[in-house]
Amino acid sequence: MAVQTAPADTFTALATCFTTDLAALIGSEPPRDLTPNRFIDLVEEVRDVLADSSLGNFQDAGDDLDSAATYLTDALTEPGADVPAFLARARTHLRDAIDTAS
Repeated sequence: MAVQTAPADTFTALATCFTTDLAALIGSEPPRDLTPNRFIDLVEEVRDVLADSSLGNFQDAGDDLDSAATYLTDALTEPGADVPAFLARARTHLRDAIDTAS
C-alpha cells in the first residue's frame, strides 16, 4: 500500500513546494485545496502568461513550464508510467522556470 501512496505524496509535495512561487510569478494568490489537476492548471496558466511575454527569460521559463506540465500530466495519466521519474523531471523544470523568471 505504501507504494501506491508514495507517488501521490510526492505529487503533493511538489505542489506544496512550487504553488506559491508560481502564483507570485503572475501576481495571483495560491489556490486553496490544491488537487493534482488544479496544480497542473496553475502550471499551464503561468506558462501561458510567461510565454506571451516579450521578455526572453519569461519565454524561456514558459518553455520549462510547458515541459513540467507534460511530465506532471504523464505522471497522472500514463498507465505503467515511471511516476517517480516523471515527477523528478517535472521538479527540475519547475525549479528552472522559477529561477529563470525571477
